Amino acid sequence: MDNRRYVIGGVAVFIVVIYIIRLFTLQITSDDYKKSADSNAFLKKIEYPSRGIITDRNGKLMVYNQPAYDVMMVMNEVGEHLDTLELCDALNITKEDFIRRVNTMKDRNKNPGYSRFTQQMLLSQLSDKDFSLFQEKMFRFPGFYVQRRSIRQYNYSYAAHVLGDVAEVSPADIEEDDYYIPGDYIGKLGVERSYEKQLRGEKGIQILLRDAHGRIKGRYQNGALDQRPKPGKNLTLAIDLDLQALGERLMEGKIGSIVAIDPKTGEILCMVSSPSYDPRMMVGRQRSKNHALLSRDAWKPLLNRSIMGQYPPGSTFKTTQGLTFMTEGILHPTQTAYPCYRGFVFKGLRVGCHGHGSPLSLVPALSTSCNGYFCWGLYYMIGNHKYKTVQEAMNCWRDYMVSMGFGYQLKVDLPGEKRGMIPNAEFYDKAYKGSWNGLTIISIAIGQGEVTATPLQIANLGATIANRGYFITPHVVKKVEGEPLDSLYTKRRYTMASREAYDYVVKGMRASAMGGTCKALAHYDFVACGKTGTAQNRGHDHSVFMGFAPMDNPQIAVAVYVENGGWGATYGVPIGGLIMEQYIKGKLSDASLSKAADIQHKRIAYGSVER
Repeated sequence: MDNRRYVIGGVAVFIVVIYIIRLFTLQITSDDYKKSADSNAFLKKIEYPSRGIITDRNGKLMVYNQPAYDVMMVMNEVGEHLDTLELCDALNITKEDFIRRVNTMKDRNKNPGYSRFTQQMLLSQLSDKDFSLFQEKMFRFPGFYVQRRSIRQYNYSYAAHVLGDVAEVSPADIEEDDYYIPGDYIGKLGVERSYEKQLRGEKGIQILLRDAHGRIKGRYQNGALDQRPKPGKNLTLAIDLDLQALGERLMEGKIGSIVAIDPKTGEILCMVSSPSYDPRMMVGRQRSKNHALLSRDAWKPLLNRSIMGQYPPGSTFKTTQGLTFMTEGILHPTQTAYPCYRGFVFKGLRVGCHGHGSPLSLVPALSTSCNGYFCWGLYYMIGNHKYKTVQEAMNCWRDYMVSMGFGYQLKVDLPGEKRGMIPNAEFYDKAYKGSWNGLTIISIAIGQGEVTATPLQIANLGATIANRGYFITPHVVKKVEGEPLDSLYTKRRYTMASREAYDYVVKGMRASAMGGTCKALAHYDFVACGKTGTAQNRGHDHSVFMGFAPMDNPQIAVAVYVENGGWGATYGVPIGGLIMEQYIKGKLSDASLSKAADIQHKRIAYGSVER
């Protein structure tokens, strides 16, 4: 009896606590009732900003906006006697499609922001014709509204991988950034993605007052609480549209990439990935269908090979070896101590080479692309007594390569960039259980073996040599309206190699253009420098070129990579020369126009299929 009063008191306190918690939940933490009350009194209408337009470096309009209309639905306002068939007829969709869309809208896994009191997307991007038909009948369908917004339009069929596209947000996008709600659009690829926050602008909101029957009576407080949308910022690309168009034509029927950079600024003048697609395919309600078709294409047109393709750089990589060996004192530029017996031959190991005079110094070794010379250089560096161990020598070599822009992302302003591969001592210790030397890894001296690079990194190598020892991080956007570029795209990044070494490598690349493996460049009336590459492959070799022009006042650095194109001089040099001429001269000569047409119509057989 003495304890009963405590039990009763405890029960009473427990009940009071439960009530307090419930009241706190209803009034403070939950906004269900607030939403219900607000939806009865107000309609908060989002006003979407116009997305920033995109032009090329010369002001040519590449991407702009055009009006589109979305059908929004407030579930709490939809009457019980909705004529579903009439609604579907007005929207030009089937009843099954309508039911599927409503179920998707209510699925909180797919639409975590769902609320029956707020506007939800039912159907996006109505055409002008469908909008007009629906607007005439909309009064019959309470709870349905039309929201005006803009969608992207592309003026040209070029630069799809650079521009990217815009599509509806995913649940992951909404979770990552609370700016977005279901039905919003977001950049998915290209600069549309990497400059999304600048391009999208800021939403506005219009608060409309309802009466007891849900009819709109005007703006709440005469619009005093409304917020006007702020348009997105315009982008000026570094891309030269005429140069981009030429590059894409030259790569028709081929798999690979062309990247051109202004060495002085790091601005990317063209970025071609082949095969490509028309960016206009990714607009409107057919986007999903077209994206699925492109995704299933065996040739992977959605892959931006310029920044995602990881290839052996082949003999273009010999320039990095000459720079490293000379700066480290492994070789002297006039030294002719290394023989080439149609290749590097030592202790039973042979790395083949084509016939040429021997022994050579650095400049003719680059001009003739001698495998033996650079293999000897690596062998003597890895075994040199100036380094305590082969591991120390290897990591020193690795540091030079990284300083030149290899082995890690360059941080270009596009999503999806790959890093390529530059091995280090730890890699080889693991692969060979600590027992290896210069002969074990000799193929990296000629850009083969474990070494891989993206076409962007190879083009950046050309820009670095053109600048005699530094580069500015490559970027595709030249200007953002109203704000400066990230400092990453304005600062010089210096390499570990000496200026003297660069001067000799430039001489070697000029000699190559005058009478070596790049001799097709000799007929141009500007002073071009180049280095070919024939990257070994399980099938037909890849054709590679890296060069820049003019030699003493560089305006453009170019990398060309044509999968299974054979010798570097077969496709790489002719394409690289045309790209240089177009940019430096502003047009192609009659002879070059004929050459360009010939290259454009050549097709390379990949397996049993031609592109």
